[in-house]
Amino acid sequence: QVQPVESGGGLVQPGGSLRLSCAASGSIFSINAVSWYRQAPGNQRDLVARITKAGITNVADSVKGRFTISRDNAKNTVYLQMNSLKPEDTAVYLCKIDTLFGGYWGQGTQVTVSS
Repeated sequence: QVQPVESGGGLVQPGGSLRLSCAASGSIFSINAVSWYRQAPGNQRDLVARITKAGITNVADSVKGRFTISRDNAKNTVYLQMNSLKPEDTAVYLCKIDTLFGGYWGQGTQVTVSS
């Protein structure tokens, strides 16, 4: 079993930046990929970015050029760097870890972009 713990959310003005962290504990060896999703009130949960065990990354078209996913293997942590934030980026951001044994969701962290 793997436990993801997100951090780094908050309130930021339009055009600002935030870096989210997803720290993993447990059966780290079993991790295949780590993804960031977001969900705004009344909306479905959408994939924002993903990084595989091999280091291959994918970023949604809606955030391409503004968001970057990366990882620090020594810290068992995946980061989502978010730049040029827009009000429409406001959502709960959730980390999902896909492993050999299934997928595990974190509790989420709120990101609010507002002036």
